[in-house]
Amino acid sequence: MLPFLLLLLTSLKGGDAQSVLGRSKDGSCHCEVNSTMWSFPVLKYEAVLLQVKTCEGSLSSLQEQVLLSTTRLPQIQAQVENVTARLQPFQYLRHQGLYTALSLRLLGQELSQLEIGLSAVHTQLNNTQTQKLSTEVGKLRKDVEKMQVSDTINLKTVKENLRYLKNSVESCKTIPKDFKGQHRYCMKGLITNISEPVTTSTSPYGKSYISGSWGRQAKMDAEGEKDSYWVQTLLNSHIYGNTLRVYQTYEDFMASVNHKDYTLAPSFNHADAVEGPSGVLYGEALYYHCYGSADVCRYDLKTMSVKRATLPGTGVGIKNKFPYCYYDCRPHSDVDVEADETGLWVIYTTLSNHGNLVVSRLVWDGEAQTLTVTQTWETRLFKKAVSNAFMVCGVMYATRYVNDYREEVFYAFDTATGKEDNSLALPLEKVAKGVASLSYNPIKRQIYMYNDGYLLAYQTYF
Repeated sequence: MLPFLLLLLTSLKGGDAQSVLGRSKDGSCHCEVNSTMWSFPVLKYEAVLLQVKTCEGSLSSLQEQVLLSTTRLPQIQAQVENVTARLQPFQYLRHQGLYTALSLRLLGQELSQLEIGLSAVHTQLNNTQTQKLSTEVGKLRKDVEKMQVSDTINLKTVKENLRYLKNSVESCKTIPKDFKGQHRYCMKGLITNISEPVTTSTSPYGKSYISGSWGRQAKMDAEGEKDSYWVQTLLNSHIYGNTLRVYQTYEDFMASVNHKDYTLAPSFNHADAVEGPSGVLYGEALYYHCYGSADVCRYDLKTMSVKRATLPGTGVGIKNKFPYCYYDCRPHSDVDVEADETGLWVIYTTLSNHGNLVVSRLVWDGEAQTLTVTQTWETRLFKKAVSNAFMVCGVMYATRYVNDYREEVFYAFDTATGKEDNSLALPLEKVAKGVASLSYNPIKRQIYMYNDGYLLAYQTYF
């Protein structure tokens, strides 16, 4: 029998072993071995090589990006610092609450309210103007819907269109048809001239009390207080008050005799106390800004009771947030109650209108004993750029400081048309620098100024 030789061979593939049976032949050992198990893995090598090259390429690209980013980062940082520096002067707007970012949701809510109001007006009137407004509101609704998926429409422009349409709807609502017929001078347009002071007096409490309001009662068909004059002086820190002094005649007022004092609230910080120089005597009731709130109070001189109405709008400016300023701010003059031929008005501001003046119509229902705000207009005039304001024939006039002895009526907003005029230059002479309040009387057609303790009256001309 031929000898056999057993060889144990190990392959490169996973370290597997192969047993090979050898045979002795012609003095040598012959073995048949399957060499395929030791063949070089070319395909795997090429795959690995490709991965290595790919990784090298990615690494090279990443290194280039890192280098580029490292180079551009200082440039980007410099740009950010530049923009931050440029925005810095405007940051006070945010800190002071004068700026709030507009949201599409809020815009949509305002538009929905506008559509409801316009629908009601259109149902009642159904004329060419309301039809035109309906068409414009429909276009604005489409623009807002586009804005929800695209930023191609400027939000500020849409907001301005919304403000204009809201004002137009308000103007359509309740302007009396015979208004111009009752007061012919209103048909002539805006005030053309203002006289020098025709009345000059001092506060009955003394010149040291520099804030308050005064005038002749303003209701044209008043009975009980038909010819009365009144003075409402802020006796606490020139900001708060709780008393009202009424004179039955002009002669009594000038002589400071035969007056009657009313206590509007038990203390200066009571909810019914007066905050700011904002009052107006209209018939037998004093209307003023209620202490620490966004409310207007009505104090009835007969019943000595108080009714109130809350001002509409998002973020009504109160507690010295939006006082009259221009040259020198008048503390807590945020809410200004006025009267004219058409009735009662309130001039104030809201955050949603970016601190610009807002005008609302105030209505007292004697039968229901309720005080309500029925209409509201938004202007583009920043309140802190104004020294004071008053209403005449449904038009709001605003003033600015010129010097210590002169103010100037420079702006008008017509609630009947929604149009503005900032080209006026009507002088108002004064005795002292500060103007606490201005109010208009439709009976005498006079403007009353509380001028740092001095009481001045001016005649208006149309």
